[in-house]
Amino acid sequence: MRAVLARNGGALMRAVLARNGGALMRAVLARNGGALMRAVPAKDGGALMRAVPAKDGGALMRAVPIVILALLAIGPARAESLVVSLSFTRLAVTSSYTGASVAVFGAVERDGQSGARSGGYDVAVTIRGPRQALTVREKEALGPVWVNRAQQKFAEVPSFLAVLSSRPLPEIADEATRRRLRLGLAAIVAAPDLTLAAPAPDDPFREALLRLRRRERLFTESEAGVRFLAPSVFRATAPLPATAPVGAYDVEVVLLAGGVPLARHEARFDLVKSGIEQGLATFARDWSPAYGLAVGALALISGWLASVIFRRD
Repeated sequence: MRAVLARNGGALMRAVLARNGGALMRAVLARNGGALMRAVPAKDGGALMRAVPAKDGGALMRAVPIVILALLAIGPARAESLVVSLSFTRLAVTSSYTGASVAVFGAVERDGQSGARSGGYDVAVTIRGPRQALTVREKEALGPVWVNRAQQKFAEVPSFLAVLSSRPLPEIADEATRRRLRLGLAAIVAAPDLTLAAPAPDDPFREALLRLRRRERLFTESEAGVRFLAPSVFRATAPLPATAPVGAYDVEVVLLAGGVPLARHEARFDLVKSGIEQGLATFARDWSPAYGLAVGALALISGWLASVIFRRD
């Protein structure tokens, strides 16, 4: 390793590590042109390094902590990494749209020094739709009518959630790891930032949110949704119902082995309206007064035409 940091033309530090048995390290720190400390290899075989004080007042610091901090800053290289591709990055929603499916293809890349793991890999894929704010209310029967009682507001709830894994999530990682990585519908719904209220062990509002979204097929979880085509190549397919809202969808792929996360990759695709539907939606949003007048006029004209056509003499 050789690191050189310079400022205002004066070298601040130079660290050299040699692979051979000669000089192990040489660090030179300079300030305003005057050397503060210089570390050179010792001539004898015992000491690995000795410090030579500078001319202006002795050794100020040792070079060993500097080298340790430099090595820690570099950090270890990851043994595995993920390469992920989606079947599409943009899907047009037209009047004939009845739903679709998005396929996630991935491969595990290993560096040249790491070998194949004996236990194999596990993969969890999470697809999150656009965030939205909603309120879950509890209804109670009061005589012949139902009235709203308690309620809880959720600030940022994914409008769509699909979790796919190569095995059941409890077999892939323990509960603490699943909560930390937010793997699975239960871990995502139990996240503390989903609402302003503190999460409770058995929160009826969070359970109701999960139950209602599952009933609408907007929250799904598949324990065998990820299939390995080869030891390091996998594929996952998630259905998108026709009720899935338009917007940006985030795809998160997590690679695990033995319950330990190894790599993580993020991707994105968009559901967008196209054709006359997009034009009408844009007109209604940007020109809402004119859109309302046009719809009212069209309703009056349609009623008048119907009365003329079906009039009895």
